[in-house]
Amino acid sequence: MLTAFQKDFRMHEISVEYTFAAGHALRGYKGKCEHVHGHNYKVQVTVAGEKLDDAGLLIDFVELRSALQAVTEPFDHRMLNDLPPFDQLSPSAENMAKYFGEVLEARLQGKGARVQAVTVWETETSSATYRPAESG
Repeated sequence: MLTAFQKDFRMHEISVEYTFAAGHALRGYKGKCEHVHGHNYKVQVTVAGEKLDDAGLLIDFVELRSALQAVTEPFDHRMLNDLPPFDQLSPSAENMAKYFGEVLEARLQGKGARVQAVTVWETETSSATYRPAESG
């Protein structure tokens, strides 16, 4: 039994990944990454929610992967620095993770699942993760 000061934090989480290739150059950075170069990016989104649908799903993997693909596809085989918002914002993995997270959160409104984390890998060993602030 939970007391009045405790919350029940039981949630379901699911994650999907999608990959794309793109070029970029970091703004305001001194080093080799200030020059144009590219990555084979991997993006993972994790969503969470309390309730499952009648099929026992939080959200269909296919639907979540499709949403992630729709958010990342415009950047595939493109120069990130030439495309909004990265024509103004430095296209770091951190900024990319935040951007993808915010766009995905808007796309998932009303679906019963909230974005918990978005991780963008530039290499197999280097990644950045964005976790939205708790709402409410």
